[in-house]
Amino acid sequence: MGLFGKLFKGPEIDMEKSRANAEKMRVLFDHVVKDGADYRLIFGYTEDVSRFNYGFVHGSKTKIGNLIVGWNEASQTIVVVPTVPDLSGCGEPTWYRRAEILKAYRNKYPTDAFVIYPDKKGYIAINAYDWLEDERLYVYVSQEQELAAFTDFFMNKFATK
Repeated sequence: MGLFGKLFKGPEIDMEKSRANAEKMRVLFDHVVKDGADYRLIFGYTEDVSRFNYGFVHGSKTKIGNLIVGWNEASQTIVVVPTVPDLSGCGEPTWYRRAEILKAYRNKYPTDAFVIYPDKKGYIAINAYDWLEDERLYVYVSQEQELAAFTDFFMNKFATK
């Protein structure tokens, strides 16, 4: 549990449900990504990025796109797969290879996001946290250790200077 969770004790995390959702994420990712087992996974989300409209959840003020984010340190690649909060399906993957992107950085404000610019025409901002409560909008999964590993990879091996 992160510092926020220790200071502001919220509802307990259902680890069984979290593990089941992590397994569903793996199945979906492996189904659409060749050599998917070579990637570590986290859940992330993005807002108002039209290319990921398959995962958008309507009925909120912003459109939230749920994402299964895979990363491979050896190939310095991030693969993003749009999904839906109940993990009943997914869209087509998008690859971001370190050697082929324009720039990438972590943007701390206004939200903590991992931002990737594949070219001058667009970008994706991946928001990722250890756990998000609203299951109508987000995948229910606890991922503190995996998120720490992704953050380390992104900052030290993927982000551009």
